[in-house]
Amino acid sequence: MKKINFLLVAGLCLLVMACSKKDIRQSELQSPGSQVKRTNASPVGDVVGKIVVGYQGWFAAIGDGSPINIWWHWADPNNQTPTTGSIRIKSWPDVREYSTTYATSLPNLGNGQQARLFSNYNDQTVNTHFLWMQQNNIDCAALQRFNPTGGEGPIRDVVTAKVKTAAETYGRKFYIMYDVTGWTNMQSEIKTDWTNKMSAYTSSSAYAKQNGKPVVCIWGFGFNDPGRPFTAAQCLDVVNWFKAQGCYVIGGVPREWRTGVDGSRPGFIGVYHAFNMLSPWLIGAVGNVGDADNIYNNHMVSDQADCNANGIDYQPCVLPGDLQEHQRVHGDLMWRMFYNAVRVGAQSIYISMYDEYNEGNQIAKTAESAAFKPAGTNFVTLDEDGTACSADYYLRLTGDGGRMLKGQIALTATRPTQPIVGGGGTVPIGQVVTLKGSNNQYVSSENGTQAMNCNRPAVGGWEQFTVVNAGSGKVALLNSGKYVSSENGTQAINCNRTAIGPWEQFDWVNNGDGTISLRGNNGRYLSGENGSQAMTCNRTTIGATEKFRVNQ
Repeated sequence: MKKINFLLVAGLCLLVMACSKKDIRQSELQSPGSQVKRTNASPVGDVVGKIVVGYQGWFAAIGDGSPINIWWHWADPNNQTPTTGSIRIKSWPDVREYSTTYATSLPNLGNGQQARLFSNYNDQTVNTHFLWMQQNNIDCAALQRFNPTGGEGPIRDVVTAKVKTAAETYGRKFYIMYDVTGWTNMQSEIKTDWTNKMSAYTSSSAYAKQNGKPVVCIWGFGFNDPGRPFTAAQCLDVVNWFKAQGCYVIGGVPREWRTGVDGSRPGFIGVYHAFNMLSPWLIGAVGNVGDADNIYNNHMVSDQADCNANGIDYQPCVLPGDLQEHQRVHGDLMWRMFYNAVRVGAQSIYISMYDEYNEGNQIAKTAESAAFKPAGTNFVTLDEDGTACSADYYLRLTGDGGRMLKGQIALTATRPTQPIVGGGGTVPIGQVVTLKGSNNQYVSSENGTQAMNCNRPAVGGWEQFTVVNAGSGKVALLNSGKYVSSENGTQAINCNRTAIGPWEQFDWVNNGDGTISLRGNNGRYLSGENGSQAMTCNRTTIGATEKFRVNQ
């Protein structure tokens, strides 16, 4: 009898403790400003505890040297140069940092520059994308891989090699993410492709590992549509085959994966539970903050509980919103999704997507205003709701979301990221900027062949400067591999220095009125001289000609 009573009491105690822990858990999840404790199925690795971006890497152009030699994903028909009537993208990219771009037949940009687009077949394009990831502390890229026997197969193989090199160069991780959409002989060919081609990349120091295993993702199993008609048995065979190869396998699955209704085929729960990590798809389901909260309440909380119960890592999607559909509200939608993912206790976050200009859900640099899109076109720019946003805003926002996931900042429903860094208190280190003087003309480096001027009506390569951390709170301005020099105020300034010395260091001064000034090492301010003569660094006070607007 005592033994029975003891067991009853012990059981009640355990039940109370369990309920108490559950109450504490919910309190932690709901309380803004608190740090969220996660019940990880896996320890922190290259994916768990990290931000992952979906990387399409699928753009090509006629003349880029690629074997397909078409405007792949840019135009329709893709064998013709993009025009206003044949463009396939919903958002216009900001291309100021690409050294090689390709002319379109669209109207010039609002700033007068030719409308040009990039190609992923160019090394500098992929390197630039991974440099942006590095600059914004984005940890890992999931490289999309479609049917390798299809039309874009040749360029996909080449881009994979470029991604490997770029990830190694910029200290990022990457893994292969198979999209099985429309892949007729998927069950056999996906295994062959991994064995004969993709598995070789796992030897790279940049290839993502989780729990000591190379990561691979399969997106599309269980979706209730004709593009992915595979049976549960076929899908389970593929998942188990990859696990037998020693892989950590992620599943990109329908948002109704637990219930097997609507977007999910019934009878797939065994497939879903076979994955090491689950990443439910949300594109098309979230268009505003209310939608994001509905997904949190009706899906994410139960998803996380199911994953915890089955030893599966959980990687919800976070998206910026379809820019063309005016969903973004200058970052508030995306931050709410970050907040919901972190407060639910997610093990990782998947950004959909990095470079999806076709669907308008990209975080990569995008036209920030009418000055940077083809004139007369209906492309929506980042300032669509009246709030100016820098081209890199969603990259910076993603970096801050990663900081919250990693506990580097407290859980907060208040977006910490400012839409614009130019002319404000945040110095845009590592970013490419333009400087417009009080005469509404741009500062030009003159390619280092003569003294600099502030007299350009439009932005070209010579009018773009990378802001470099020069140490001790100072910045340097870099253009075409050379640094701007104040010449210590004894002569007009030049952009012809190969290294940073005292004359190449400036204070970035926020004027509090939307402009900035640059103070040289001599304590004098840089002047645009109203564009009437070469620029100097000899002003003792800040007047109109010593003020510059950034990225405007």
